[in-house]
Amino acid sequence: MKFKKMQLSAPLLKAVDEMGFEEATPIQAKTIPLGLEGKDVLGQAQTGTGKTAAFGLPLLEKADRSNEHVQALVIAPTRELAIQNGQELFRLGQYKHLRVVTVYGGADIRRQIHQLQQPTQIVVGTPGRIIDLMQRGVLKVGALETLVLDEADEMLDMGFIEDIRQIVSALPNERQTLLFSATLPKEIQQLSERFMNHPVSVKIEAQTLTAETIKQYFTRCRDWEKFDLLCRFIDVHNPRLAIVFARTKRRVAEVSRGLIERGYAAEGLHGDLDQYQRSSILKRFRNGDITILVATDVAARGLDISGVTHIYNYDIPQDPDSYVHRIGRTGRAGRGGMSITFVDHHEMGYLQTIEELTKEQMSPLRPPTTKEAFTGQMRQAVNQVGQMTTLDEPEKYSRALAYLMDTYTSEDLAAALLNALTKDHSQEIKISPDHPLKPKKGYKGKKRHGQYRDNQRKDSNKRHFQKRKTPDFKAPHAKNERQQPVKKAPAKPATPQKSTGERRQRKGFKIH
Repeated sequence: MKFKKMQLSAPLLKAVDEMGFEEATPIQAKTIPLGLEGKDVLGQAQTGTGKTAAFGLPLLEKADRSNEHVQALVIAPTRELAIQNGQELFRLGQYKHLRVVTVYGGADIRRQIHQLQQPTQIVVGTPGRIIDLMQRGVLKVGALETLVLDEADEMLDMGFIEDIRQIVSALPNERQTLLFSATLPKEIQQLSERFMNHPVSVKIEAQTLTAETIKQYFTRCRDWEKFDLLCRFIDVHNPRLAIVFARTKRRVAEVSRGLIERGYAAEGLHGDLDQYQRSSILKRFRNGDITILVATDVAARGLDISGVTHIYNYDIPQDPDSYVHRIGRTGRAGRGGMSITFVDHHEMGYLQTIEELTKEQMSPLRPPTTKEAFTGQMRQAVNQVGQMTTLDEPEKYSRALAYLMDTYTSEDLAAALLNALTKDHSQEIKISPDHPLKPKKGYKGKKRHGQYRDNQRKDSNKRHFQKRKTPDFKAPHAKNERQQPVKKAPAKPATPQKSTGERRQRKGFKIH
């Protein structure tokens, strides 16, 4: 459906046209007409499907600039998502001259208070800061007409549900509520039943829960193999922007440090960073100064960065809903994307659970060999050399070039340049071992077609395992040492059996 066929005012259509939107996405085509009719909507959509415009255009259409009270409240789980929603609502409503104020923690509250003291029609914010401003009497919601809960399942996971209940209890009962969530767990459904008035469900079919443009693969490997395999995949794929998801903050720090040491433009994003560090890293990632972002699920929540081409699940998520959020960072706006999940053979049950949720079966992917990874590096280096030859003032290098040409052969110079542009994988990077997830109950080890790890690379895995140092494991016998026959100890004479009471009275009793 085209936006022009919707009952939108001229100022909104002008803004939509300037933003380059012509055809509505499925969530927009289904939600906007319902929102314009004033109905409550329960929408299932992940980040990047255009849901900001889906709820934004109806609330902007209803908003009246002559009314100086807050008429719409949009709640988001993270600062980044709140800022992104606020910016898009401002652009969509710029020709209606509506005032949009974004409030969130980690920023100067005095400035936000000053902004809210001006006539404001729309407020976008995070739960904690919204409650703070409401308690101060600065954010007045007595005339509120529209409430939007964006990424409700993320707010559930982050422990904001009680905050949401507190906020909603202070709002007028006569209002329109729009709730959006990538997944609909039981708690979210209960929340909608309590706070919404006969909501209309707008649900993306299960087969499109993950974008069809995303190619999903898995690679079976052991934990100690992951880092080297990750580097090989990056060398072969040469991603424009990639996100590597790890399970813990320690893993994020170690993997990002290892990538940097090997010459990749990478940074880590985790909960220990302050807002300034986080914003700086995300800005560099958006600008392409950083091409690989290593992050935890919590730290990556609310990110809306276009142009991400690859997702590497260094650790498989225990919660299948987290997988949907992870790979939703790529394959946006019809663009292609790829996700690769590293999985231990004990974790295959979790992989099966993810496939049942997404209705998509991941394909096995053979890891690149060392030779293939080197070829990928050479391809990138050659491209870089081609870009470097387009110089504005090549004559200023003439003297140095003449000296080099007289001293070295052209082959030597070319080899030195290629060597400088490639990464050294010989440097050993230590990543702290992490135990795989416990085998999932009920999973009987269903054989997957194409499990190359168990056949084609079995001998290779065996050789690697023999070379691997395992300080926590002590072999019962040294290598090439013959096992001596075990001599049986002479039988001890029988002793009278003590009663249970006598045994319990003995201090320090241990079972050997």
